Amino acid sequence: MVIVSQEGLIIRKIEAETALPLRQQVLWPNKTLEKCRVEEDAQGEHYGVYLQGLLVCVASVFIQQDSARLRKFATLETYQRQGIGQFVLHRILDDLKASGVRVFWCDARESACSLYQRFGMTKSGERFYKGDIPYRRMSVLIE
Repeated sequence: MVIVSQEGLIIRKIEAETALPLRQQVLWPNKTLEKCRVEEDAQGEHYGVYLQGLLVCVASVFIQQDSARLRKFATLETYQRQGIGQFVLHRILDDLKASGVRVFWCDARESACSLYQRFGMTKSGERFYKGDIPYRRMSVLIE
């Protein structure tokens, strides 16, 4: 099902299985596909952004009551810094607002914090590491 399209980009809800190869390629190229799964994948909402039929960005959202967590947000390197991440984040936030979610949060790689800050997300807590990658917890109230 197509959710929205803009300037050749199409956002679709996808299955976790569809998102896995891109997750692996961008986030953990040295891990197996199986290691790129999360336990909650079956319960998540998975978004795929397509450009001319090519899947270029994926994002997974996991909702618990009035809180939603963004996980495994990845854009192919060739397509980064072109507004694709912003495009899908706008759609996700619109969907969450319509469903009554009040808090949106993620564990953001420090290298991506500026993207999340553009959506009003703020850092909380101290820097932490997953492997050798520095992260920050970020969140925003959805109004």
